[in-house]
Amino acid sequence: MYARFVGHALAAAAVVISSLGSAGASAATGVTPPSYDPFYRYTGTTPLARIAPGTPLRTRSVTLGVDTNQTPLPAEQILYRTTDATGQAVASVTTVLLPATGMVAPKMVAYLSFYDALASTCDPSYTLRGGDPGAANKQIADLEQGIVHTLHTDGYIVTVPDFEDENLDYVAGTESGMSTLDGIKATLKTLQLGSATPVGLMGYSGGSIAADWASELAPSYAPQVNLVGVAEGGIPVDLAHNVRYIDGSPSWSDVIPAALIGISRGFHIDLTPYLSDFGRQVVATESHQCIGEFQGEYPNLTVKELMKPQFADLLHVPVFQRILDELIMGTVPGHPTGPLLMVAGNSDGTGDGVMVAKDQQQLAYEYCQQGVAVQFEELQGL
Repeated sequence: MYARFVGHALAAAAVVISSLGSAGASAATGVTPPSYDPFYRYTGTTPLARIAPGTPLRTRSVTLGVDTNQTPLPAEQILYRTTDATGQAVASVTTVLLPATGMVAPKMVAYLSFYDALASTCDPSYTLRGGDPGAANKQIADLEQGIVHTLHTDGYIVTVPDFEDENLDYVAGTESGMSTLDGIKATLKTLQLGSATPVGLMGYSGGSIAADWASELAPSYAPQVNLVGVAEGGIPVDLAHNVRYIDGSPSWSDVIPAALIGISRGFHIDLTPYLSDFGRQVVATESHQCIGEFQGEYPNLTVKELMKPQFADLLHVPVFQRILDELIMGTVPGHPTGPLLMVAGNSDGTGDGVMVAKDQQQLAYEYCQQGVAVQFEELQGL
């Protein structure tokens, strides 16, 4: 199973590359954005906190790929109960495709999107249906349509959770991991599948946040999930290191305010007292955008410009230092149980422009030392 899963992960990477030239078909009209769609809101009489994580709350039938460059497919969407970074009960949505071969010998892949969003118009539950994420994000949405369709064609049950949850808690890794696992549990329950059903995870970049944290948290948070393999690439192991790497970068420095917004949402922090006047302007702009819009929007941006002088050393401001330490991968008790494929790019001797190659290698080594089967690949020049 693992060998096939790894092979598929590499094949799907080829799909992403080959799809670049064909992306850009028009989005469907008539798909209600999540912020206006009542399906995304839990309205039950039982308090959400009294409902077990991974419980399906509501389901509906939808069609994926309408008016895109992919063949339309029937799917189900599940509103499910999950947990945010502070332990509070929240709801999220996962989108589920059944293979054409049916439910004989079922096997599942949770595809974890690199939607990197601060706006719900980039939720995969919306864009997979043909919802319009805006021109700057359309290519990403189209590429992910292709990956999901390929997984479906290969005979997997595919579940695609909105793992940033309803508040778009970007880079809040523990939350993304729990939401991923709860989306899987909700899918298994809805389809009435047993806990022995083999499940694989696949995530790149922002999706690797969900993949790695889900693999780390699964033994304690979701031991009933039969996690058989994880394929992940472009992994932000230590966000403090990523901040130092991209601080002042001409291409990626605008990820810093986006990450601050996501962390502030996930951990319920008011950023206003810490930001400079300019920082407040940047945050106000990026707080309703996705990566296609904010990437490259503020070239050469520095942390010093974003913060008030007394908070310019962001990584040593106690509240942020505590959270960033909490979000270092490999720090939770225990470790992944299933095998991992981990892929890192290294284009400049440090990393791929955002992710630090050495951090990813060290995380792979740490897992190996814990007895986890790991295949690690560093792609030089990429």
